[in-house]
Amino acid sequence: MKTTFGGSFAVSSCYCFIILVEIWKCSSGYGSVHKSVVGGLKALLPHVLRRIIRCNRLSISNTSGMAEGYEQANVVILHKSLADDFEKFCHANDGPLPLLYRSQPGDWKCPSLSSDSAIRADCLQYRKYEHGACTASLKSLKEYSEQLKDMVTFYLGCSFSLEKAVQKAGIPIRNIEQKCNVSMYKTSVPCYSISMFRCNLVVTMRPVPESKLGAAVLATSELRESHGAPIHIGDPGLLGIQDLSKPDYGDPVHLHPGDIPVFWASGVTGVEAIINSRAPLAFTLSPDCTFITDLEKGTVRSSGGVPQVHCISRDPLHFSIVSAEAAQKINTLETLIGIDPGERGIRHLQRQGELLGACLALSHAGSVLVTTGFPTHCGHQPPEENDGPPGALAIAAMLQALEKQVTIVTDQRAMDLNKRIIEEAVRLGILKKPIPLLSYQRESANSALKFLCENGNPGRPRFDHLVAIERAGMAADGNYYNARKVNIKHLVDPIDELFLAAQTIPGITTTGVGDGGNELGMGKVKDAVKKHIKNGDVIACDVEADFTVVAGVSNWGGYAMACALHVLRCCETHERYLRRALGRPRTPSQRPWLPALPSVPKEEKLLKTLVQLGVRSGKTASLEMEVDGLPFYSTHSLMIEKLLQEAQQ
Repeated sequence: MKTTFGGSFAVSSCYCFIILVEIWKCSSGYGSVHKSVVGGLKALLPHVLRRIIRCNRLSISNTSGMAEGYEQANVVILHKSLADDFEKFCHANDGPLPLLYRSQPGDWKCPSLSSDSAIRADCLQYRKYEHGACTASLKSLKEYSEQLKDMVTFYLGCSFSLEKAVQKAGIPIRNIEQKCNVSMYKTSVPCYSISMFRCNLVVTMRPVPESKLGAAVLATSELRESHGAPIHIGDPGLLGIQDLSKPDYGDPVHLHPGDIPVFWASGVTGVEAIINSRAPLAFTLSPDCTFITDLEKGTVRSSGGVPQVHCISRDPLHFSIVSAEAAQKINTLETLIGIDPGERGIRHLQRQGELLGACLALSHAGSVLVTTGFPTHCGHQPPEENDGPPGALAIAAMLQALEKQVTIVTDQRAMDLNKRIIEEAVRLGILKKPIPLLSYQRESANSALKFLCENGNPGRPRFDHLVAIERAGMAADGNYYNARKVNIKHLVDPIDELFLAAQTIPGITTTGVGDGGNELGMGKVKDAVKKHIKNGDVIACDVEADFTVVAGVSNWGGYAMACALHVLRCCETHERYLRRALGRPRTPSQRPWLPALPSVPKEEKLLKTLVQLGVRSGKTASLEMEVDGLPFYSTHSLMIEKLLQEAQQ
């Protein structure tokens, strides 16, 4: 015969009787709950578990996996004079510290979380902190009842609560498989500080098979009261974690082949805040142990949309998160710029998702190096064409507005021209401030490494991402060719070497934007260039970029990248991931990057400036309002309007 014990798990009548006997023994003071019963604790209702814990005879070390289907909570108890500031600290960092309940001073109960709780004895183990130092590990707080009368209890969401959701998604929980507690690590990521409460983020790590990453994010993204979606996926070093085998709290959890480290914000962040505050007296729970509530696990629906996971780097391994809605918008931008007005056959070069990947990588970058310049008109002075600089400035303007460091590198002979273009861009309001302008020359075998990294140390790169847009690219024979197969090597500095060196430097990713296959970065599609583009067997660029954005006109690729960066920053899912669920999200009215988007008036003024500086149309060498032989007013202006409409709707 089967029966249901505690309303949540079907067990035999005999097993129910054994558990009841053990509970009676515990409550009567005749011993602890037998180890053979511990495995069934996940089946019990919370109030039964709390009663067993209250007896102080439960022989387990953590609460992971207990009371399946019910929320667990971290607990922080501090003096009432600090309570308001700590509550503000929680709201300002609601990823690690989702506040479930705040008690009144001296109130040991939490009626909205449990019907019969008494926080002084309902947890497996407590820690006592005095002036930031842990001075005791306790089984009960009853001896501190007098002090607790002036103290406030905070109940905070716990990642133990999301483990069942992850399991339901078909994802193994390695720490449960290995019968140990989850690993917890201090990071180098600072929380948003409030008064005396300041600390770095603490995270939990759960290994997830790479094929299951999307399912893990989807399963947890709406569980905001249990920390929600991960805040980092990939290399722990990007969080300042040096060794996964040495967690700061919990136990080391071993990764299986094919597993990826996935990090969630942890409520143990509250413990670090208490330590750093040096409060005269405070109590927390042991990081391995939580308070078990009566709340059934539910979801708090996010407006961020269904999340997707995308790899943006393999060295170091780094994945990003974006909503499906934002990803679709960016894919639509990519489709818009993919038309082929010159009928050159560029559709054979296009790969869906390259724009999204490039812009996700840029979104995470802190310092970006941009290069442009295609001296196709070797019979004119200057020889540059006007496709490239406007797109480069559109990208740079958005990166500036997103508070990233931007630098431009160009040919030594074109320094004066580019300096004037940048000055005019500032005057026209395209750029909010001048951009540092550099040139690159090969002086030794290590020149590229010294240019890209501090003191030539590959462990200290100056840039996170390199972007080449309509930049002459080196062909397989070492020369540089325009579309007409004219060798222009004498006009081109070897900036390709920076992209080649970047392939060997961990932490630098690259993007190439082009419209004909002979541009820097198009080596990723060189086979298609050789097969489908006129003169492709000669002119095809041999140098690859991590991401290759192919557009009908390269400037369009720059406009699309600026628009895509706007889409990403407006995406709640991606924005939360970027800020590690720390600080306050921006409201729709707090979007200071909006003025940096390209616009028809700005691009019209910039093109007029280029004409005045003698920079010609690529296809016709005309000094008219056209780019690649296409009129600005009936072609390029319409493309800008379409991109803006898609990005802002």
